[in-house]
Amino acid sequence: MQVERQPIERMLARLGVVEAELAALSPGAQPTRYQQLAQEHARLRDLDRKAQDFFRLQQELADNRALLTETATEPELRDMAQAEVTRLEAAIPRAEQALLLALLPPNPDDSRNTIIEIRAGTGGDEAGLFAGDLFRMYSRYAEARGWKIGVLDANPSEKGGYKEIIFSVEGRDVYRTLKYESGGHRVQRVPVTEAQGRIHTSAATVAVLPEASEVDEIEVKPEDLRIDLYRASGPGGQKVNKTESAVRLTHLPTGLVVACQDERSQQRNREKAMRVLKARLLDQVRTAEQAKYAKERKTQIGSGDRSERIRTYNFPQNRLTDHRIGLTLYSLDRIIEGDLEPVLEPLQARDTAEKLREQFQT
Repeated sequence: MQVERQPIERMLARLGVVEAELAALSPGAQPTRYQQLAQEHARLRDLDRKAQDFFRLQQELADNRALLTETATEPELRDMAQAEVTRLEAAIPRAEQALLLALLPPNPDDSRNTIIEIRAGTGGDEAGLFAGDLFRMYSRYAEARGWKIGVLDANPSEKGGYKEIIFSVEGRDVYRTLKYESGGHRVQRVPVTEAQGRIHTSAATVAVLPEASEVDEIEVKPEDLRIDLYRASGPGGQKVNKTESAVRLTHLPTGLVVACQDERSQQRNREKAMRVLKARLLDQVRTAEQAKYAKERKTQIGSGDRSERIRTYNFPQNRLTDHRIGLTLYSLDRIIEGDLEPVLEPLQARDTAEKLREQFQT
């Protein structure tokens, strides 16, 4: 794959235009436009820096190879030039990869905050416990990254864990990192309640949704909403309110239903439910776009297809298997406690390789 200078220079010609518009724009007057320009400026500056690094290394390699071909070059200088050629030949592929990544069209969702929904599937009480394990895994990983977790709604199961839990994750590149988690997660282990010590299989589903923002123009008209109020409740009489603070929103055009009872304030529950509803509406738009794109893509690592079983957690073997890329790790004990990097990095690398192949195929 050959990187040419002229197409990159044409892209970088936009940098001066963006800088001029940013200088003339007041952040308070047009915050959305200012944010868009600031993000574009950061991306172009990053591209400029990586392009300069790559072409500088190429020029240095050419200069040192020229020294090696000159008969008048002194032996000591020849040795230095050979050492530089060896170093540069190793450095250029890394610089080229970094430049190619910077040339990829940005995904506007990657920098967004995220809403994650975990639901217990087949497996009874064990599925609820597994849903709780997944929530703890993501929470610990988020804390290690310095991200902020906020529970939007939770429906605890009778014996621990959750029938369903919905929470937000706020921080840098949250969706870019976690979008591969959407899908079916299967666990194989001996339940605490199993007297015979037999391995039990249960499942949970995970949905990772980029949170909607003002840029998306996701409009929810009042006449399109049915709002139901009811008393919050929980297992064993927990969180029982005497007032109708729980909120259920039904979006009539799509049939989407969102309920929230985690807060004692009706207003807070309504605000949280609306965040989830807008994220789901945005997800519908993105899913339709991806369906069109998927006809051309051979690999759907980041597609977020929740009907797909993506991963198996086998506790007796301390094994995690990601079925999409054939990844197997024998460190489940660390992964389930939040050490997700060994799982996420290969998924990101494979998805990036596919995108580069599609973007620059000849």
